[in-house]
Amino acid sequence: MENGSVVTSFILRAYTELENHRYLYFTSFLLLFFLMILTNILLIIVIYIERSLHEPMYFFVCNLAVNGLYGSLSVLPSVLVNLMSHTYEISLTSCLLQIFCIHTYGVGEFTILGIMGYDRYVAICHPLHYHQLMSLRKVCILIALSWIYPYVLFGLFFKLTVERTFCDRIMEKMYCINFELVKRSCSETSYQNKIGFVITLFGMVPQLLMILFSYAQILRICLSASKESQAKAVQTCTPHILAVINNAVGWLFEFISSRFNMSHVPYNARIFLSLYLLIFPPLCNPVIYGISIQTIRVLIFKQFITCKNKLTPL
Repeated sequence: MENGSVVTSFILRAYTELENHRYLYFTSFLLLFFLMILTNILLIIVIYIERSLHEPMYFFVCNLAVNGLYGSLSVLPSVLVNLMSHTYEISLTSCLLQIFCIHTYGVGEFTILGIMGYDRYVAICHPLHYHQLMSLRKVCILIALSWIYPYVLFGLFFKLTVERTFCDRIMEKMYCINFELVKRSCSETSYQNKIGFVITLFGMVPQLLMILFSYAQILRICLSASKESQAKAVQTCTPHILAVINNAVGWLFEFISSRFNMSHVPYNARIFLSLYLLIFPPLCNPVIYGISIQTIRVLIFKQFITCKNKLTPL
């Protein structure tokens, strides 16, 4: 063991398993990274430009896209750099910054989805009072809450990690997460693990309860509604349900890969599991909303046609 005061960087040993196919992985992740940036920025631009999309639901969709960019930009550039490197080393400061960004991104994602669930509940169950209940002031407060809550919740817990010293430099991951870093602490960690479990509950459970409550009320209304109203409700809620499932699967993969022995699982599958959360929700969310919501889909095609006409010579 090394002296805790000496450990100021860590070796991400997971990259050693990728050396034989590093160029294939680099190209694949780079394409996914650019595609993720393109789809999210396109969605944000369309919502910003088109005044017809200046509604609460689309503001929340835009907020989800910004959070997706925040999460992916905190990790994927370093993954691409490490794939082309031969040291696979990350400084303690960079590791802590990465941890803070990843965990606040995750809590933020669930918080935004919880708020969007409430928005769908108000839109379907109280349509006549929707604009009163979801006023611009309230929307701004909810968006601010979706950013403040993760920073405050994880920030208070993160202070315990920052104050620790570490004795083990080897980390069997492609990036830093709090659970893996704390395990390399020089001192006993059971107290922090218990607090971490509580923080995890507060980062997910209230939001999931809000989503379950919202859809229970939506289901109750739909059971007594007309076929046309039921079809409209399904069309309205489907993108949100898909986004919730996609995000939940990502966190389930992260939980399994971090806390269980995965040596019996093929390494390519372990890479997929570890990076799912940071690639597929940010990549799929704008695609889901861009394709499923007709208004956004039509306006995206409209923007493409407008750009094409401008570029076409007379």
